[in-house]
Amino acid sequence: METSRVGFCLLLCTIFMVVPVSIGQLTSTETRLLFQVQKLLEYPEVLQGWTKWTNFCYLPHSPSLKIVCANSRVTEITIVGNRSSPANVVPGSGPQGLSGKFSMDSLFTVLTKFYSLRVLSLVSLGLWGPLPPKINRFHSLQALNMTSNFISGRIPKQIASFQNLTSLVLADNLFNGSVPDLTGLPLLKVVNLGDNLLGPQFPSLSQSLVSITLSNNSFRSQIPSGLKKFNQLQRLDISSNKLVGPLPSFLFSLASIQYLNLAQNQLSGALASTTACSNNLSFVDISNNLLIGKLPSCIGSNSRNKTVISSWNCLSTGNSNRQHPYSFCNKEALAVKPVERKEQEEPGINLGLILGIIGGVVAIAGAIALLMFVIIRRSRTTEDANYDERSIVDKMSVRSSPKPPIDSRRVPQTMRSAAIGLPRYRVFSLEEIEDATNNFNPSNFMGEGSQGQLYKGWFVDGSVVVVKCLKLKQKHAPQNLMQHMEVLSKLRHRHLVSVLGHCIVTYQDHPNVASTVFVVFEHISNGSLRDHLTDWKKKEILKWPQRMAITIGAARGVQFLHTGISPGIYGNDLKIDNILLDETLTPKISNYNILLPLKTGSESPLSNRLSSDENAEKEDIYQLGVLLLQVITGKLVTFSNELDGLKLELEKSLAEGPSKLRGVIDPSIRGTFADESMKTTVEFAINCLSKDSTKRPSIEDVLWNLQYSIQVQEGWASSGNLATHM
Repeated sequence: METSRVGFCLLLCTIFMVVPVSIGQLTSTETRLLFQVQKLLEYPEVLQGWTKWTNFCYLPHSPSLKIVCANSRVTEITIVGNRSSPANVVPGSGPQGLSGKFSMDSLFTVLTKFYSLRVLSLVSLGLWGPLPPKINRFHSLQALNMTSNFISGRIPKQIASFQNLTSLVLADNLFNGSVPDLTGLPLLKVVNLGDNLLGPQFPSLSQSLVSITLSNNSFRSQIPSGLKKFNQLQRLDISSNKLVGPLPSFLFSLASIQYLNLAQNQLSGALASTTACSNNLSFVDISNNLLIGKLPSCIGSNSRNKTVISSWNCLSTGNSNRQHPYSFCNKEALAVKPVERKEQEEPGINLGLILGIIGGVVAIAGAIALLMFVIIRRSRTTEDANYDERSIVDKMSVRSSPKPPIDSRRVPQTMRSAAIGLPRYRVFSLEEIEDATNNFNPSNFMGEGSQGQLYKGWFVDGSVVVVKCLKLKQKHAPQNLMQHMEVLSKLRHRHLVSVLGHCIVTYQDHPNVASTVFVVFEHISNGSLRDHLTDWKKKEILKWPQRMAITIGAARGVQFLHTGISPGIYGNDLKIDNILLDETLTPKISNYNILLPLKTGSESPLSNRLSSDENAEKEDIYQLGVLLLQVITGKLVTFSNELDGLKLELEKSLAEGPSKLRGVIDPSIRGTFADESMKTTVEFAINCLSKDSTKRPSIEDVLWNLQYSIQVQEGWASSGNLATHM
């Protein structure tokens, strides 16, 4: 009998040693919260075994599920699903996230009620939408891992308040914009924000970090010198961005650095031969940059304990077959060269005050003299008509045109101020154009536009431009040509790919014949609306509010072309490929009509325009309708029968009610729109496509309806309805 008791006691001791024990039973409140998480995540496979008898604190740990308890409360939740993510979505496979009923806000309302939670890891679960500000309700969080979901928007600044945070992993999502300032997190050791859309500025990070991963984002700044203070840093991966400027040599000699990946950026210049390397450094990848010269000896060759990858730069060491010629890096580095700021010495306070007063007096006197000079010059009636042999003479300044100004009462204030932020319009010399395009090198040829050839160019200040070459085929008096340049100089607006300047090439022996006009446009590098609707990762960013903002911007660009300048410009090519988006998703119309004398005919096409401006205006409205249909349905239209089919489908769904309409629109925007907003937009999109052009709305009517639609949308969203209607 005594032997049996001893054996039983030993068995109990063995059980308690093997099974992890929580101190007390999990509270009923937190048990209910776990079931709510299961429901909000739409019952992923890893959680389907949960029942009302499940003792969560005693669940066996696995790579896909881990729940840890202490003092009757949950301290760790790790759930790893099997859904796809932005990095590995197969094009054309359709949405991979949770349904339109999912609400990120509701999920975090529940999660933040786990008051003792220290570790939260939700991976590959198809989560979508922005992280809500209420994330700051976590008081004890030490590790946050939301890898491989479809979380969009900005990383909430509230994360910077997590004083106990040691690990922040948000990789493989759709985050965009700036990273919050993380310098105030003294315990932070790991940051992984790779495979997102973050940028353009390099983030401010805590010096306590051991591992930094920022690869495959949109960072465009220089590598900050502050990284030299990161003495604990062992791993740095900032590859596949657009980082510019010199490669700081201190990175190789950081006290603890072991892994350094700087590949696929636009880093330029040469490394100093005296560059030193840390004894711990075992991996270096600087490939696909714009580096020149020789590698320093410490990374000049691979050794048994060190791997160095340096291909596809312009280096003079290593395998020359895997390096670009020096001219390649020189030109590319010039294109991405950051604007240099000249530092000035700070004089003493008294001297600075005296110089400031003197400078102010001189500036005022100079301004008065300049004003008098302008008044006297404008009073003259004679014009200087001498022309340079090679390029337009600076005397053909657009500001000296005799053409009367546009009536400012006719142009809305938003139009008059819409070009703010652009460099001043200027006249370029032919030498500048040739230098920018490398003498029109075929490698810079971008294609043939509707009116001429397009070349990419780089100016010495680092700006990237597009040069359109327009052939003039008829004689023009200088005064008439100046009229055309005056109109050209007005094509500057927030929603146009704006004109930055021009150059006219003339012949000395035929002073009234202009052979070529080079028009210089700003360069937009973020792709077209078509690209964003066909690329699944980019498409996820374009929810209904973003699409509404893009269509309103495009409509404002059209309104400016029609009524913001005189004469108005109609018959513009408003295809979805010609709506470009910058880094902030601001739409810009490209390839619009330029009124220049490109064909044999009358002396001045400004006085002999299209046969009917009204018809051309209505054609622009029709193309806006086509654009709206594609934005609403997410389907691209190539042929007229496809357009007719989509239009008919939308007309039927309008008649059958909201539920039918929701079935026709793009699935990727479900849950992000108000029914009334969508209905209004569909109705006037159909009106824009009327076969009878007289029944199509004016551009002012289009803008009014779009603005009304977005006001309805904003009211709906502010009432807390977002992502709850589908």
